[in-house]
Amino acid sequence: MQIPHTALAEDTLRNLIEEFVTREGTDYGSYHYSLADKVAKVMQQLTDGRAVILYDPEHMTCHIEMKDRLPLDPE
Repeated sequence: MQIPHTALAEDTLRNLIEEFVTREGTDYGSYHYSLADKVAKVMQQLTDGRAVILYDPEHMTCHIEMKDRLPLDPE
């Protein structure tokens, strides 16, 4: 289930984004970005609709995913 980023408290959203950008295996190439840069980039992607927050009620977990990686919804 998708959760609008605007539905989360500011601190909760920032914590979720920080967890996402500091996760092992996240690849930013050879350039080093600061934590603030990474958080700002993901926040912009959420604002632009290029990334979404997904909630799994079975496991009670949240995850950020790029929208273009999600399966298309049949209309």
